[in-house]
Amino acid sequence: MFYHATKTSDIRVLKPRVSNHGKPLVYFSTKRENVLVYLCNAIEKYCNSIRFDYDGIYQKWGSYGFNKDGILQIDEYYPNATYDTYKGEEGYVYSVKYIENYCEQEDIPFAIISECEISIDDCEYVPDAYEAMQKAIANGDIVFREYANNSPAMIEWIEKTIKVEYENASQHPEYKQFLKAKFSFL
Repeated sequence: MFYHATKTSDIRVLKPRVSNHGKPLVYFSTKRENVLVYLCNAIEKYCNSIRFDYDGIYQKWGSYGFNKDGILQIDEYYPNATYDTYKGEEGYVYSVKYIENYCEQEDIPFAIISECEISIDDCEYVPDAYEAMQKAIANGDIVFREYANNSPAMIEWIEKTIKVEYENASQHPEYKQFLKAKFSFL
């Protein structure tokens, strides 16, 4: 099975869109739990909540990676980030049984990309992304590290990284707004 998550309902065919790689692609994971992080973009959610006027493409935000076993690991970079981002956010996990032409995405475990339109086989409504993540964490399918449990070295890395991100965000006022609000403690 291949999985794709979005806030958009009633999709019958996933069409390639330009994203991080600069060319039209459709992204999937062979692990359902790995797509849950795509049910909400923290930057877009925050900007909408304060009615920040922005009509561009929102910067992507995701403080997650994969541990040595290839399990999705969510790391909070600010207090209550996961709850703040995902609680109450609804969306859809689309699944496909077979994809003819695809490539593995080398930098993300279990991820694949396709340049072709893909017909959907099934759709699961997710009423609360945070609750879905909590179930996956309880099952051991996602590893979660809350902000309070970050090591001093990790806190130092977060501080340095966020300051650099802020300085480099001149073309993304929505991202600067988000960083200023969520990392005011820096």
